[in-house]
Amino acid sequence: MDLIISEKTLKAAEISADELLVEIAVHLYDTERLSIGQAKNLVNMDHISFQRELAKRNIYIKYDENDLDTDLENLKAFHQKKAS
Repeated sequence: MDLIISEKTLKAAEISADELLVEIAVHLYDTERLSIGQAKNLVNMDHISFQRELAKRNIYIKYDENDLDTDLENLKAFHQKKAS
């Protein structure tokens, strides 16, 4: 199912289609319905640009212990590979 929003509705809300899509992506990320990768892909943004959109709205990057563990494992593997 595709979502179609009329120009009339966008004008009434005083928002462009692109701006609305960013708002939707940010909301879905903030409510943990999409990962940051999925949300940035929804709006065809690079990672840094999407992070800037989050920052404009005072939304922080979601980073938990599992993310830290994954990063530490990746860093360990990188150092082992580099040492070889």
